[in-house]
Parts: sequence; C-alpha cells; structure tokens
Amino acid sequence: MAVVEISSLSHPGLDVFVSLTEAQLRNRLDPEKGIFIAESPKVIHVALDAGYEPVSILCEKRHLDGDAKDVLARCGDIPVYTGQRELLASLTGYTLTRGVLCAMRRRRLPDVQTVCRDAKRVVVIDGVTDTTNIGAIFRSAAALGIDAVLLTPTSCDPLNRRAVRVSMGSVFLVPWTWLKEPVDYLNKLGMRTVSMALTDNSVSIDDARLVAEPRLAIVMGTEGDGLARSVIESTDYVARIPMAHGVDSLNVAAASAVAFWELRARQ
Repeated sequence: MAVVEISSLSHPGLDVFVSLTEAQLRNRLDPEKGIFIAESPKVIHVALDAGYEPVSILCEKRHLDGDAKDVLARCGDIPVYTGQRELLASLTGYTLTRGVLCAMRRRRLPDVQTVCRDAKRVVVIDGVTDTTNIGAIFRSAAALGIDAVLLTPTSCDPLNRRAVRVSMGSVFLVPWTWLKEPVDYLNKLGMRTVSMALTDNSVSIDDARLVAEPRLAIVMGTEGDGLARSVIESTDYVARIPMAHGVDSLNVAAASAVAFWELRARQ
C-alpha cells in the first residue's frame, strides 16, 4: 500500500472524501465510473467480500496498525491517505467511524428481470428519500429473507454513505436495482404485489392469502405521504399492520421489518 500523510484539503486524490457531493460521486452519466464511500472496517469487509473494488482509503494514523490493518491488507496497492483524528475530522466535517473510509467503484446494476428471476419475496421501495430509512430497510431485508430490493427513481440511492453505514453493509448482501416501470410490471414477471397502506379495503398483514403467495412483491412508501393512490390501485392486495392505542402507522423502516417477517416465504 502507498501511505500518504496529508496536511490540507488540496492534496490530490482527497476530493472523493472531502469535496464531491453524493450526486457527483454517483456519476449518473456513467455509473461504472461512479464511486461510493464505505465507512468502518466491518462495512468495508462486507463490500470487499461482495466483490467491490477499492480505489483509495482515508484512515486515521493510529488505525493503520489497528482497526484498519486487516482492511489495508486486503486492498492491495491503492493510496492510503492518513493523518491525525482531529485533522481528518476537520477535513471531512465529521469524525470517522472506527477511523477509516474507503472509496469504492460502483458496478453496473442488473436489470429488473435478472434481480427477480429466482426471487420469492421482493420489496419495492417507492419514494423513500431518507437515507437512514433506506439503510434500515436493507438491513431488515437481508436479515428477514427478502430476496431482492427494487427502488423507484424517486427513492434515495442505497450507496449513499449514510445509507451504507446504517445498513451495516447489507446493501452489498441483497441484489437490488432501480424499477423504472410501474409496479404492476412485476405481474409480467410472475409476481403478485401487495401495497402496505391504510385503505378501506386493506386486509390484515397476517391474511392467509398473502403468506400463501409463492412469489410476492411488498410495496413500501414514505411514511409522510404514503403510496400514491395509483400505485395502491395497481397492486393485487393492500395490507395493513394492526395497531393499538390509536397509533395509525409505523415509520417505514419499522413497518418494513414487521412486513418482511410476517410475509416471509415459508418452506
């Protein structure tokens, strides 16, 4: 590895960590040239295990032979920018989690048909823009048996730095891609669909018909406005989570965990 001690923002190669916006890192015109930031050794290890290519590392000096040692050993001959904790916090604007960030190259995403080909349970994330919620949904999806994640273009990028960190690397464990077609397009792929929404015709989430579906896509919307009426009307089912004490709904991340567990594919 090539260790480079830094002292200012102007050092070549630091822009991916300190000055580029998430949109600039993403590089919409050519996603394969895009970059994302993985934070903390544990998350970086998960990304490496999933085959993502490291580009450069920003690491507190004290972690070179500590928490970051195993990560550095796996990353080969890439630039490792380092400095004291206070300096790096002043450069990035935040204290590094476990002292290390890794810039990694994005990959071309698969198409919807490929992602859904063998999936029994899929979640569609529609219009969720909060990065914390996106990360939490991915973590629940990985833990609770969701085979794939589809996101509408109005949703947050799962490889946003905060979403990656909140997911604890789960964004690298579950296949995902963008769904640019209407939700009912999934019917053509052999899937039935269920909107999570409060409507007059919604059924309880433990309805036997839902669990019995061999292939099911669970459609989740933002807790603010919820799913659009057109989306709800296009799905095969509408389901709700029964509530107590007059509470009408849960945060979308919490609701997704309940839905994933209750609607999981049974053997």
